[in-house]
Amino acid sequence: MLPGVPVVEKHDLPVHRARAFLEPGSILLVTSCHDGERNVMTMGWHMVLEFTPSLVGCMISAGNHSFELIRQSAECVLNLPTLDMLDAVVGIGNCSGRDKDKFAGFNLDVQAADHIRAPLLTACHANFECRLADDRMVKDYNLFIFEIVKAHVAPQPKHPRTLHYTGDGVFVVAGKTVSRRSDFRPELLGNGR
Repeated sequence: MLPGVPVVEKHDLPVHRARAFLEPGSILLVTSCHDGERNVMTMGWHMVLEFTPSLVGCMISAGNHSFELIRQSAECVLNLPTLDMLDAVVGIGNCSGRDKDKFAGFNLDVQAADHIRAPLLTACHANFECRLADDRMVKDYNLFIFEIVKAHVAPQPKHPRTLHYTGDGVFVVAGKTVSRRSDFRPELLGNGR
């Protein structure tokens, strides 16, 4: 037992609800473009896979309109919204680009990316231009592995109030930061210690 840390009593949880604890990565708005058609979707299923090159794994359901646009173009932009965009994030996630132009419907301002065709969402705190690095798990798991080829990040705030989805329509907002910089040892990073 850790000194000063109480034992936490737990109860059983249906396994399908484990995602509320394992998936609280930042919500992203993914923009895509292929053959003159573009779309934006809300996504929470992603993970950093490597630092150099900068690889990100993203699960995009084959039922999403963006799936084929991304599969065919082999690129997308991962846009990082903040709390002030919550209504747009939910609205975008609750409709399909097959039926609606989400850019017009949600008044999304865009600008051209530097290296890919999908647009950047200007209201987002950050935009990460991505190219498909590995598609071997797309067929079986809908898992795309992207390499970030260009990153655009607002200088302020340093720690934005990002959204993290826990399921059942509930979001957590990134809050207070805690620093342990004096204890940080970058030489151990990624060494599995």
